[in-house]
Amino acid sequence: LHGTLNSYILPKKGKLSKADKDYENTEEFKKGRRKHSGVESAINALEVHGLDVCPDRGFPAFERYVALAVVSRNIQNLGNIIMAQRQKEAFKKQRAMERKRLKNLKPPPLQKAA
Repeated sequence: LHGTLNSYILPKKGKLSKADKDYENTEEFKKGRRKHSGVESAINALEVHGLDVCPDRGFPAFERYVALAVVSRNIQNLGNIIMAQRQKEAFKKQRAMERKRLKNLKPPPLQKAA
């Protein structure tokens, strides 16, 4: 992996050697470990939306398939953001209308004590 990647984040199981312990205590390794759950979450989201099995054959087809899945997931995320913004705007509009309605209500006349 050293020839292909700048760094790798693969924690070792069991008792660690001095070199492995030193590497796993570096800031770079710790940052990678913190990002790992986010990566796993993104992978799971892709799998749920159809990327669990690639029907195409060959590595170029697989790369294309993954790229399209990532693009489609990003589009879905953008859609969720837009929907949240519209819901927020609708809530503000509804709240403003409710305030206006309450402002226009006249209080009931006071009754005199007998």
